[in-house]
Amino acid sequence: MLTLIGVAIVVIGFVLRMNPLLVVTVAGLATGIASGLGPLAVVAAFGKAFITSRYVAIVWLVLPVIGLLEHAGLKERARSVVAGLHAATTSRVLLAYFAIRQVTAALGLTSLGGHAQMVRPLIAPMAEGAAENQYGELPKRVRYKIRAHAAAVDNIALFFGEDIFIAIGSILLIKGFLDQNGIHVEPTQLAIWAIPTAICAFVIHCTRLLLLDRSLRAELARQQDKA
Repeated sequence: MLTLIGVAIVVIGFVLRMNPLLVVTVAGLATGIASGLGPLAVVAAFGKAFITSRYVAIVWLVLPVIGLLEHAGLKERARSVVAGLHAATTSRVLLAYFAIRQVTAALGLTSLGGHAQMVRPLIAPMAEGAAENQYGELPKRVRYKIRAHAAAVDNIALFFGEDIFIAIGSILLIKGFLDQNGIHVEPTQLAIWAIPTAICAFVIHCTRLLLLDRSLRAELARQQDKA
């Protein structure tokens, strides 16, 4: 049970709003030491994971590109494009992205979306632009609400869509856990049983998104009455 100390450190660190990178690093060190590894062995494990996966290096390549695109006016361009589409609403923009994101995730194309490369520079500004096209200038609270829904769309679509693809880490993790407990299933079976859950998630969240426009309209009306 001592090896679970990393989970406690992560929870406490996030509750105290400490630096996430520092919290995760300390949690990894604590878990490794609790498992019987020395400090040098834990650092070596970090280095091996970095060299073999290269995921950390990819982040450093993506971030400058996104930053340059935003500096060149990517957000403003996304807003202006949506503002020219009179049929576009916040709910419809997010619904379209949600459907595309879940379908592509089910096909194993999990890298086509994401918060840094898609939601922040494109989807959130487009959703805000659709709302501005309907209601004019938006209060800060409404902007944050739209951004939160844009982030949630990406999370939910990816989480429930990727399990349909058999060659994904989550499926292999579930299979490994079940095998350790004497339950032997094929990855194909896990993927098939993930389909009903993905469909339910799609229907439920689409309903939430369809109600979003009504919620925004009511909130803006209340604020106008107060003004």
